Amino acid sequence: MLKNKIKIPKRIKNSHKGDYGRVLIVAGSSGMIGAAILSSRGAIRSGAGLVYLAVPNFLRNFVNLATPEVIVKNFYEINDFEFDVLAVGSGLSMNKESKFLVEKIVSKTKKSLVVDADALNILSCNLDVLIKSKADIVLTPHPLEMARLTGLDVSYIQKNRVKTAEQFAKKWGVCLVLKGDKTVVADNHGNTFINSTGNPGMASAGMGDVLTGVISAFIAQKFSLFDAACIGVYLHGLAADIAVKVKGEYSLIATDIIDFLPNAFLKVQNAL
Repeated sequence: MLKNKIKIPKRIKNSHKGDYGRVLIVAGSSGMIGAAILSSRGAIRSGAGLVYLAVPNFLRNFVNLATPEVIVKNFYEINDFEFDVLAVGSGLSMNKESKFLVEKIVSKTKKSLVVDADALNILSCNLDVLIKSKADIVLTPHPLEMARLTGLDVSYIQKNRVKTAEQFAKKWGVCLVLKGDKTVVADNHGNTFINSTGNPGMASAGMGDVLTGVISAFIAQKFSLFDAACIGVYLHGLAADIAVKVKGEYSLIATDIIDFLPNAFLKVQNAL
């Protein structure tokens, strides 16, 4: 997908929330609930019709107050949801419960998956589960997470970003989003996209959590995994480029990306 092909279709006048997909996000742990909130807000801001957020039970009341647009449940109610895409990993931690949960989700889910953060670290210990999975999967590692997934040095990955992403995507049958300067999106069908948006102000906690929500929202809206990932990283970076003109690189934070996503959407739509 080329930059000039980044397109967001207009909404139909008589449509309803069910037409724009259902995102289920499994995220959060003690001390890391912010990641879950950021991811769910990223999905809501990116047009998902319904967003469900499954968190540890003791965090439910707080999350309900922080995200009024999101339907909040606990981890053990995941099977009660109907969803189009499941995102897992943001703020999840590496405890035994999380490991069991991630491996169960990847091995049992038949819908699309977006895997980020600690879920990636958990998978790095057992990548064969990717081959056995019946889901269509997007992985969104930063360079250090990519090093854990591949066993390669970060320095090698950074010097060979496109090659590394393409080889991994083909080998494991996934869509790979290698985050960083000029984020690379590669899938197992030979498609590759190098993103042109974003800035150094994005080197801040929570940015990846927002991106997970954004990509998930587009998958829920029936974009292909590759197109959803490309549009997601482009808009995510574009929101940062718009926000940085107001906030500056030193003060840019993840919630700024969420706040400026509407501006990014409008800029892309007005360019059509």
